[in-house]
Amino acid sequence: MKSTRFIAALGFVLMAAPAFAQADKVVTKVDGIPITQQEVELATEDLGERLAQLPEDRKRDEVINYLVDLKLGAKAAAEAKVADTPDFAARLAYYREKVLLDQYLTGLGKKAVTEEAAKKLYEDTTKAMAPEEEAHARHILVETEDQAKAVVDRLKKGEDFAKVAADVSKDPGSGKEGGDLGWFTKDRMVPEFAEAAFKLKKGEVSAPVKSQFGWHVIKLEDKRTKPLPDYAAVKPQIEQYLERKAQQDAVLALREKAKVERLDKPAAPAAPATPAPDAAKPAEPKKN
Repeated sequence: MKSTRFIAALGFVLMAAPAFAQADKVVTKVDGIPITQQEVELATEDLGERLAQLPEDRKRDEVINYLVDLKLGAKAAAEAKVADTPDFAARLAYYREKVLLDQYLTGLGKKAVTEEAAKKLYEDTTKAMAPEEEAHARHILVETEDQAKAVVDRLKKGEDFAKVAADVSKDPGSGKEGGDLGWFTKDRMVPEFAEAAFKLKKGEVSAPVKSQFGWHVIKLEDKRTKPLPDYAAVKPQIEQYLERKAQQDAVLALREKAKVERLDKPAAPAAPATPAPDAAKPAEPKKN
């Protein structure tokens, strides 16, 4: 629905059914042709990506100018009898059905999104989630095993882990943060690192660990069971899921009830007839 031709077609559909239209505020006229607030809202939705690049104070003017061009172009097309062509009739029929489906599915989606349904899905999903362990760790990344051993020696002499990390770590992300990696689950780290980190006790420092990135010295700050996501934080995703599921279920249900006949494909060749079993042959006459 992101084309001028679609908007033009939609305009004709709306004009063809005034009985269903409600009185709407006229915001602009071009050669006496009204542009309504509802049309502004529809065009604003249709031009979403284009308008996103403009400052807020220019967006409405852009939409109005677009609708002015649309009205003038549609008027010229009508005068040129474009609406009488078979191509236009076919496009109009196609876009009419597309808009009908979009509106139908939008309505179903909105009905499916209720607070009760959202909370039930959240509760069912969180109950089914297996408890997952998280670690909060720091690390110091260096290039060689000897460098990693030197780091361990400095830590054993009492130097602060965060200060050593800021001094020698090659990790551009965590080095300046004292090697702090925050909370993470096993699947977020390479296997060698994760295995070593989750074996540590709180406050313990590992021996040098080799991975594809180099050599690590790891300090475990803490462990915990990963907290469940907060309902308010995931509510938008839940609502989106409920909406899309309702729409998909509706389309699938319609499909299951429908008889679909593909007439654009040649009929499958008939299977060769199975030959009838040979009839019992008469005994050959004996030769004298």
